Amino acid sequence: MIEILKPAELARARDTGALVADILHTLRSRAAVGTNLLDIDRWAQAMIVGAGARSCYVDYEPSFGRGPFGHYICTGVNDAVLHGRPYDYTLADGDLLTLDLAVSLGGVAADAAISFVVGGSRPPESVAMISATERALSAGIAAAGPGARVGDVSHAIGSVLGEAGYPINTEFGGHGIGSTMHQDPHVPNTGQPGRGYRLRPGLLLALEPWVMADTAELVTDADGWTLRSATGCRTAHSEHTIAITGDGAEILTLPR
Repeated sequence: MIEILKPAELARARDTGALVADILHTLRSRAAVGTNLLDIDRWAQAMIVGAGARSCYVDYEPSFGRGPFGHYICTGVNDAVLHGRPYDYTLADGDLLTLDLAVSLGGVAADAAISFVVGGSRPPESVAMISATERALSAGIAAAGPGARVGDVSHAIGSVLGEAGYPINTEFGGHGIGSTMHQDPHVPNTGQPGRGYRLRPGLLLALEPWVMADTAELVTDADGWTLRSATGCRTAHSEHTIAITGDGAEILTLPR
């Protein structure tokens, strides 16, 4: 399903996006050496419920997961890049942490992800990988606008990731979003310009460049959810929800 939002729905999407951004900003400021992933999940739960919003994850049960996700946020550490299920793990100095959050407020969902290094260490390879995903996200947003095609956005993202030297997996990528978290169109993290669905005002997209340092192959953790790099290398993931407008693309998941 491809959903085109009406102006009133877009106004609600802005509120949802701001909430997602604010929660991620708060969680990033609180995540430190010694923080447990389950504490991050509890903090996310409290902020979502306190805002009168609904988690898109707790009851989420897609074909690629094993049973309901059962948590309020995805937490990926080091080699865990997607769908990271929080567990009893205490963050250490230099860990590369990814937080991926999707909530629904007023009947409209928004989705965003950030990656950052915990503590005072700054491993150059981790910093470079995070930067590449952030630059790719900016390029994808710049390529999105009324009349552009999905392939234009994918090509912009993939060009940055490829030039940075990272293998690109196309199994999981960006997606449409609206009244539900995952909708069409699928937006791979590489593609050919001029191809695919033509973007229209009112369309929401969650763009999410993610990479693994030396492989494009994923393996699924024993929890049935967490996707890790097949080689155990580090990973990074950046995501924003954007709205296609008459003028271009509006980023919805920025703090107000």
